[in-house]
Amino acid sequence: MTGERRETGASRWRPLSARGVRSADPGSRRRARTVVVLLVAAVLVLCVPAFGIWRVFFVSQTSVTAGQAVQVEIPAGADTARIAEVLVDAGVIENAAMFRLRARLDGVDGQLRPGVYDLTTRMDHSELIERLLAGPPIAYTTVTIPEGFTVERIAERIEAEAGIPAEEFLALALGGAAQFRDAHPYLEAVHEGSLEGYLFPKTYRIVEGATAADVIEMMLVQFDEEFATVDLTAAGEMSMHELVTLASMIERESRLAEERPLVSSVIHNRLRIGMKLEIDATIEYVIKKNRPRLLNSDLRIESPYNTYKYGGLPPGPIASPGLASLQAAAAPAETKYLYYVLTGADGSHTFCETYEQFLIAKEKSREVTP
Repeated sequence: MTGERRETGASRWRPLSARGVRSADPGSRRRARTVVVLLVAAVLVLCVPAFGIWRVFFVSQTSVTAGQAVQVEIPAGADTARIAEVLVDAGVIENAAMFRLRARLDGVDGQLRPGVYDLTTRMDHSELIERLLAGPPIAYTTVTIPEGFTVERIAERIEAEAGIPAEEFLALALGGAAQFRDAHPYLEAVHEGSLEGYLFPKTYRIVEGATAADVIEMMLVQFDEEFATVDLTAAGEMSMHELVTLASMIERESRLAEERPLVSSVIHNRLRIGMKLEIDATIEYVIKKNRPRLLNSDLRIESPYNTYKYGGLPPGPIASPGLASLQAAAAPAETKYLYYVLTGADGSHTFCETYEQFLIAKEKSREVTP
């Protein structure tokens, strides 16, 4: 043997790891990572749409418990998508998309009938579809009473749209308050038994066969609910009847919502100093006409509603005020205004503190009303 060192067979092997496993080739590791990334990407490509579909069709869109009674109105002309939205909002179904899909699969898309239904939350799909195909059990008519209507105009609309004779309605509305006092004791204060001002303006569903008394009671209940939301903190010692009377004048005198508290301030300020209100709308209530300008003869009409002739508030409301006018009556703006004059084609007024300012505004008003 020479002194030359010979490579042993063992030296031709790569060193072992600490656990005795040979180190992997760097290229192999890169290929393995690439395969893993591709597999993860493929799973995501498949799962993301599946998750989206699951969310659209299977995730509940309501948190209400099952079995609660709810009344739902399906609007006339509503398609299945709109009906599904209404039902989800009421908690009758859990998922709008699933309802639409099942309605299509059931072959009832476009056949569901409008109307008012007494349903329950989280209803069985088959039972719900059966009810919506059959239609509502009770026929009704929707009647809208605008703000500022008098009882005469309310009676006319009720007769025209619900078929209840205006004469029957007026007999109760203009002199039959005593019939409703047990449920609404504040009616003790009304003028000559009239319900003017207390028949709240709103959209009502009047069922087939309803009487004038039924409709009036429904409107009085609505008044109770609306008036209960009015903040009376600033109303002072004014009674409910006085507030409703004042609100009715605001309703008839104000076309713009932002002016209601200002008109209210004028009325309150005049009442405070004992100045006659001189509200044109009270004269129009007596003569049953809306004129661009009142005649001098109109201002001399003998009536307790003539606020040009008699001081203070009239004996009762002159129309049905809406909630905004009731709120304005109870909480007038803090001003020194004593006058207002119609000066804008949009129905806006100029508000004045002095009689001189009033005369200037009145001259300007001639450009609006001849």
